Parts: sequence; C-alpha cells; structure tokens
Amino acid sequence: MTVGRSVARSVERLVTAPVAGPAAGPVERPGAVRVRRRSAAVLTLATGAGLAMFCWPLFADPATGSVQHVSAAPFLFMAVMPVLVVVVLAELSDNGMDSKALAMLGVLSAINAALRPLGAGTAGVETVFFLLVLAGRVYGPGFGFVLGCTSLFTSALVTAGVGPWLPFQMIAAAWIGMGAGLLPHRVRGRAEIALLVGYGIVAAYGFGILMNLFFWPFITGVQLDTYDAGLSYVPGAPVLDNLQRFAVYTALTSTLGWDTGRAITNSVALVVLGPAVLATLRRASRRASYGAPTQFSPAARQAPTP
Repeated sequence: MTVGRSVARSVERLVTAPVAGPAAGPVERPGAVRVRRRSAAVLTLATGAGLAMFCWPLFADPATGSVQHVSAAPFLFMAVMPVLVVVVLAELSDNGMDSKALAMLGVLSAINAALRPLGAGTAGVETVFFLLVLAGRVYGPGFGFVLGCTSLFTSALVTAGVGPWLPFQMIAAAWIGMGAGLLPHRVRGRAEIALLVGYGIVAAYGFGILMNLFFWPFITGVQLDTYDAGLSYVPGAPVLDNLQRFAVYTALTSTLGWDTGRAITNSVALVVLGPAVLATLRRASRRASYGAPTQFSPAARQAPTP
C-alpha cells in the first residue's frame, strides 16, 4: 500500500489545482483528451493500419509479387509505424488537450518510466501496465491512447530499450490504455476492480501475442521433435497453417511463461493498489475540470484600516 499511497500523493500534489466552478458530483466527467469525430476517425484508421502491420505475415502471398517485396514488408512497416503514431498523437493534441491534461500526462508518464525498471520484464513481471489501465479508465480512451505511447517511449529511454520494436510496443500499449477508457463507466466498487483485473489479464496476453506476431517472421529454423510442422513463418502458406504454427510458437515461448507473469503482475497490482490510485485520479480529475476554461475571480477588496 505504501507504493500506492506514494503514487497517489505524487499525482495529487503535482497536478491538481482548484479552479472555479460548481461542486463536483457523482456525474461522470468527460475525458481529459477530447475525442471528436475527426479524431475518432483517425484513431479507427490508425487501429486498422496498426493491426495490418502486425498481422501481415498471415496474409502475405509471394505468388502475387516478388519475394523481395514480401521480405521487405516488415522493414517498411518499421518505418511507417512511427509516422502513424505521430499522426495520431498530433490529431489528439490538436485542440483536444489543455495544459492540465498535459501536466497529468507528464506526471503519469514519468511515474510509469520510473516503475518499469522495477520489474525489467524478469519472468514477465512488468509494472508499467497497471497504472496505464487505471489512468485510461479514469481519463478516457483518448488520454489512455496518448499515455500508452508516452509511457513506453519514456521508459524505453530510461531502460535503453529503443529499437525497431519500440513503435510497435507504443501502439500496442496505446490500445491497452484506450481499451480501458472504453470499459463500462457505471461499474463501481469491487465489481469495478474485478472488471479491471479481467481486462488487465486480457491486455497482458494480448500485448504478448502482438509483440510475438511482430518478430515471428524473423525467427527461422524453429523445430520441435514432437511437432512435425515446425514453428517458423512460411511465406505463402495457407492462413490456417501459419496461424497454427504461430499459436504453438507463442504458447511455448511466451504465453505460458512471460505473458502469464505479466497477467499475474497486473492482477496483483490492480487488486492491491487499484482502489487507492483510482480514488486519487478521480479526485484529481474533479479538481482539474478538464476541458473547462480556467476562471480567475477578482481579488477581494480589503476594508480600509482606520
């Protein structure tokens, strides 16, 4: 609980500031990053393009083009993915994020960057995702998407994890934050924690599957004595055959080990720290009044002294 209280105090002390306005009530407030129709369309297109960049090995067919073009596809996607992330972030930031939301984004990104080295991915223990889920839950899908990108980027700088995989990690983490913001809003109490724990487990396995799918085409010669079909990617093979190879590959190399450790870490962190952090983030959201113009009341006149 000490870590949870420390995170809570940091968020509340560094970000919140009283503003003029009506007293906060139980009504659900809008997200810290407003997602308009154009932004929603950009997010939808970016999600479709991102999924295509992850899943291209299952649908690539060398018969429709040269082998050189198919083999160059992953390197092309490595160059396109950062551009895609920048375009989405620019769209969400354009008139959709005020200074208070930007301050909260900076604080939570810094906290996540400090939390990630605590686990360093050892045995799947990754402490960066539980705060991402909680922040996306409170501040909405737009904020969760941006926080997922900035958290993975800043933590990669801290842990020397910058590489061609980073943009793919950023977009996968962004989907986790966005998905948390799209969960049902009326659930509260223990049911909400149970909902977030279930989502954290799904997100843990989903993140591992996506990242395995990213570098699976580069793995060659993977064989098992008990599995004749092999586990490597075969260009031009039927979708179901490649999907079967990938399912066995990810289950043996990641899902049953690293991803399970990530799911357990998310579950324990959300159960132990979730209630305190959720309460603090919601209190900060009420006090910050995201999207409302800041008003300054005139200074009170002092009565003249005799």
